[in-house]
Amino acid sequence: MYHIQMSRSNCSLREWTADANISLGYTVKEDKTIKRMNYFDIAAMSPAGAINSSANEMANWLKAWINDGRYEGKEVIPASYRSEAIASQSIIAAGLPGKVKPDIMFATYGFGWMLASYKGHYRVEHGGNIDGFSASTSFFPTDSIGIVVLTNQNSSGTTAIIRNTIADAVLGLKYYDWNAEALEGLKKPKDTTKNTPEVQPLRPTTHQLKSYAGTYANAGYGKLRVSLENDSLFIHASKKFWLKHNNFNSFDLLLVDPVEGIDTTSQTMRLQFNLSNNGDISSISMPLEPSVKPIEFVRELTEVSVDEKELKKYVGDYSLSNMTVKVYIKNNTTLYALVPGQPDYELLALGDNKFAIKALTGFFLQFAVDAKNKVSQVTFIQPNGNFAAKKITTTP
Repeated sequence: MYHIQMSRSNCSLREWTADANISLGYTVKEDKTIKRMNYFDIAAMSPAGAINSSANEMANWLKAWINDGRYEGKEVIPASYRSEAIASQSIIAAGLPGKVKPDIMFATYGFGWMLASYKGHYRVEHGGNIDGFSASTSFFPTDSIGIVVLTNQNSSGTTAIIRNTIADAVLGLKYYDWNAEALEGLKKPKDTTKNTPEVQPLRPTTHQLKSYAGTYANAGYGKLRVSLENDSLFIHASKKFWLKHNNFNSFDLLLVDPVEGIDTTSQTMRLQFNLSNNGDISSISMPLEPSVKPIEFVRELTEVSVDEKELKKYVGDYSLSNMTVKVYIKNNTTLYALVPGQPDYELLALGDNKFAIKALTGFFLQFAVDAKNKVSQVTFIQPNGNFAAKKITTTP
């Protein structure tokens, strides 16, 4: 980004912390205590907030957006893209004008920009928050005005106050005390009784906690790992969260601070474990984006190691309706099932005498084992039902 004089800007925590003059991030806890926050390495999802910059260099970037994608006469953003990016592509909310501020309206989204009519002026803006820092970057393309507000406070509301105060002054608009409005909002007591639904008793989980442990994946968001530690579930992503049980298979996420432990005041969201048709834990739904349905992370099958001696007890012929299913070992390490008229199916060991058919999603084999560690039957668990097959022979 050197050609627009952004030589100190980067997307790397390593580069940022090597700079001689960087800000420290802070948060204000519920008891008003100010606490230093660790830098958050967001490299795995860089577009979500990994840009490290300064107000001066961000101003250079805004100059290019204001000037049809050109900086000091050179095109750095294609003009055609610039026009599309700051044009309405989708609706965020109704954005209806209110009685107090009737001249602020509309709420649409372009390509990475939030758009609104601000007191008769077209405003392009996007805010953001990362551990210890809050920001707002905006510009008014028809007024040739850009505003960058950067703060080193976590989840700070001051960015919007400062942005609007500057906009009113530079645009020559009537003064409005945005700070007083924010303070007044903080003074209003929260009505905890209005529209409060009747409290229902909490129901227990449908499965033992160990059944929820595993890896869950989403093609766009990556993987989450759920672990059972003592009597609690934890989820590991970019950070670690304690899963506090809420009701049935829903859990609240509470951040685990590496120094201070679990912060019971910092509930971030509620997730839901989902069940398959077979009653197994199959996925996690998380409301990561406010404007779309919860994002689903599908559970990945975790193979367990089973030696050849243990596999041999499953080997044999099984009577299923009017046909015989053969279970055998291949290459001394892997169990296979042969159903007449179908290909040989490789089986993936999941533990507790349960196997998944590797090539078919949602198809499992559950072997019944007696007290003498002998297999008597196998149940084929499928989306269309469960089918038991009695063991009729044992292959030596």
